[in-house]
Amino acid sequence: MTYLETAAQFYSDVAQTPEVGLCCVQSSPLQFPDLKVPRKMQDMNYGCGTTVHPTELSNQPTVLYVGVGGGLEALQFAYFSRRPRGVIAVDPVAAMREAASTNLETAAKENSWFDTSFVEIREGDAFNLPIEDASVDIVAQNCLFNIFEPSDLTRALREAYRVLKPGGRLQMSDPIATRPIPEHLQRDERLRAMCLSGALTYDEYIQRIIDVGFGQVEIRARRPYRLLDARNYNLPEHLLLESLDSVSFKVPIPEDGACVFTGKTAIYSGAEEYFDDKNGHILQAGIPMSVCDKTANNLSKLPKDILVTNSTWHYVGGGCC
Repeated sequence: MTYLETAAQFYSDVAQTPEVGLCCVQSSPLQFPDLKVPRKMQDMNYGCGTTVHPTELSNQPTVLYVGVGGGLEALQFAYFSRRPRGVIAVDPVAAMREAASTNLETAAKENSWFDTSFVEIREGDAFNLPIEDASVDIVAQNCLFNIFEPSDLTRALREAYRVLKPGGRLQMSDPIATRPIPEHLQRDERLRAMCLSGALTYDEYIQRIIDVGFGQVEIRARRPYRLLDARNYNLPEHLLLESLDSVSFKVPIPEDGACVFTGKTAIYSGAEEYFDDKNGHILQAGIPMSVCDKTANNLSKLPKDILVTNSTWHYVGGGCC
């Protein structure tokens, strides 16, 4: 079998017999009023973080969810859209589609506001999305794209870019590696399916997003995910995997490069009331201003009284770009 067939078989098995503990995040930290998540849906939450960011969900967006899993995040997105086909979920694994449909039927019984028509489940895969060009506001995926080999990851990112409307958002949660994963682990197809050996480093991951055309990337969270210990994984030293939640915007890439926000701020501490860098950034004295990493780097080189803070790996908007 190819590695994708191995992954499909693996998730067909865990769809029929949920494997609690498969991923570190077994229930979303998000809790919304009047939202009840069925137990089996929680047990099938095979993700490493969350893609559901309330700040991005105003005006009832149309959401395309790639890799439906047990349906948890499809249900959470439906909480905001609350209309027929507000959420379209795509999955290539028949057993997973069936399990998600059953879980959503249970959710309809437990949530008076929810109707199963709010989520339409379709057969399809990340490389050939059954969606028209520029037709959805949000594309989301949790712990799926990290399974792909690099060339396939680029194919999936291009498909997401294709179906997004201008200004649309790609909302993802994936493991990343704190250093390159050795080849012997990358070749282990079962470990790849389990989200343990396909992760790229942060820089590689972000660059692939930019390379397909996304002009702005915002990091919503970055936290420890799993440890590949030296003894069990035949490594010279332990290798830490992290979980990265990001939102990437389908906007043009500026001439001087994409804007990547990682939670950095710039603070002017000079004697004047404000500082103007003549490049669209005005810093009020003593007041932190969120800036992208590109702007932070440029400001740090200026011979002015400017403090640039480190990345917090948490950003929710309102910055320089």
